[in-house]
Amino acid sequence: MSGEDLQGVPLFKDLLPNEIELFMKFTGTTVREYPRGERVLEAFMPNAKIGVIVSGEAQILSLDRLGNETVGHSLESGAMFGTTSAILGEDLIAVSVQLTTDAVIMWVPYRSLLIAGPKLGRMHGIVMKNFLETFSRKNLLMMQKVELLSQKNLRERIILYLLQRERRQQSELVKVPGRVQLAKELECNRSSLTREISLMQADGLVEVGDHWMRLNKDKLS
Repeated sequence: MSGEDLQGVPLFKDLLPNEIELFMKFTGTTVREYPRGERVLEAFMPNAKIGVIVSGEAQILSLDRLGNETVGHSLESGAMFGTTSAILGEDLIAVSVQLTTDAVIMWVPYRSLLIAGPKLGRMHGIVMKNFLETFSRKNLLMMQKVELLSQKNLRERIILYLLQRERRQQSELVKVPGRVQLAKELECNRSSLTREISLMQADGLVEVGDHWMRLNKDKLS
């Protein structure tokens, strides 16, 4: 992909297309397309590159000591993954990343990112600043996931989930995944989720459409 194609990636904010291409050249950054369902990062596997979602969506899968997977937060366009294993250089990270849509992934070799400063000059400082900002957003998502799962009941989880996504998407019409995926993200039974959403509709709390929901804040008490 050209530098112009990649200008929307948060990691390259404030860089010109030709500067993006120079960054890719000097760091060995590559871009690749993947189909939906592909695992682009496996738990407990060595990893030396930071993944950046250019387009598409993915989900974090955490593996417990019994081999059971739980769904963590979702990753959207611009999000990074693989940072912990790439930075620490360890294969003890119990986290996988699976695509929920077709996606384009950019891979940045972490070591090359560190040592490319003399060749990149001011561009290196800009990219590192963007890297830290994106990394901080990732940590914020993890904190929001903990807050979400600490709610007392399923209705409160749904309300907080919609409020979080509304802020992230900057729209009252919130894009949501299908019921199976949504139930995994909220860590609940699919039938319980469907029943609770129907009750919230009846109470006038939410409007529901194909892959979207809108929260009626006037009904919140």
